[in-house]
Amino acid sequence: MRRGEREVAGVCGEQESWAEAASRLSAELGEVRDVVARDLSASEKVFDGDPDLRVATRPMTAGDLPDLRRWLQAEHVRRWWPTGDLSTGAVHTTYLPRIEGRKAIRMWVVEANGRSVGFGQDYRVGDHPQFALVAPDPAAIGVDYAIGAPAWVGRGLGVRLLWAWLTGLRDHYPDAASCFAAPDHRNAASLRVLEKAGFEQGTWFDEPRSDGRSDTMVGCTLTLGKVVG
Repeated sequence: MRRGEREVAGVCGEQESWAEAASRLSAELGEVRDVVARDLSASEKVFDGDPDLRVATRPMTAGDLPDLRRWLQAEHVRRWWPTGDLSTGAVHTTYLPRIEGRKAIRMWVVEANGRSVGFGQDYRVGDHPQFALVAPDPAAIGVDYAIGAPAWVGRGLGVRLLWAWLTGLRDHYPDAASCFAAPDHRNAASLRVLEKAGFEQGTWFDEPRSDGRSDTMVGCTLTLGKVVG
């Protein structure tokens, strides 16, 4: 547990999640408004207290569609996100039903220090048969995300983004026990971010694309009770 130049170490209690243990330990460093994951990939889990970078997620609205279209057009997003037609009409046709709740996919925007910098989507895996076949838990909550603004890529935002999403997940899926993500096996940066956020790699599988080719994906699972509580 770190806050500025100070840090304190400890162990999880028998019934504690990693986040709950970090919150308890933070009391030894004084009042901390936020406890966020920094790196949960090793045996020693590292959390930060009261970080300067404030990351939050909020529901996407129709007013965010111009930003979404611009983010989808960014080269670093197009490399990994199946985009297809990115005309204004096509983006509205694909994403507005999700925003309005007419599709079983929830869209949200990532904010860093109050600025909209990226987006994500989540869904019950069992609502999408192609994922339910490869996910360990069909009741898991699937997540896809992207940092859209190029200026924010490579600044350590990914783990904070996922942590902000995870800590609010119970509000939307109160019965969820696990989360599932499946980046391309070549997307080393995303795989590393997921690992640092507490996900564990599992099944590799091929996902067909609309152009007839297929990409090899890596299924990654996070157990909410163990990580967040």
